[in-house]
Amino acid sequence: METLNFSREDIDELAAHFEAISQKVPLHPITTEREYDFAVRALNALLDAGAADEDHKLAPLVDALGEFVGEYDSGHHHLPEASAADVLRYLMQSNDVRQSDLPEIGSQGVVSEILNGKRELNTRQISELSKRFHMSPAVFFAA
Repeated sequence: METLNFSREDIDELAAHFEAISQKVPLHPITTEREYDFAVRALNALLDAGAADEDHKLAPLVDALGEFVGEYDSGHHHLPEASAADVLRYLMQSNDVRQSDLPEIGSQGVVSEILNGKRELNTRQISELSKRFHMSPAVFFAA
């Protein structure tokens, strides 16, 4: 494996970019409820801006932020263990929604594959579902 060597200028540039981004999006494990609220707001803003699209330049940031939110949730909010498919199934049942009623996810076959664990929800689908059911996208990230 090749070792990276950073010049002092590289480090200064990275530090400046990291500081600027961190003011908008937490790029570290979440340790407080205040950081959690900030992270959820940032995640929702990124999803609303289109970063749920897997081809969007910020999609990896959405994935990382979703992981940080999910980690904090699992340690602090004592959410029942449920996969994204379980959450979707519950939301469909409690809102009387059929597979064919979810074109934002894909075809009825795609929804069926998600519900049967043969396919995972992607960030775009999670964004659409969180908007449809008026909930944080964090509920779809496995703990």
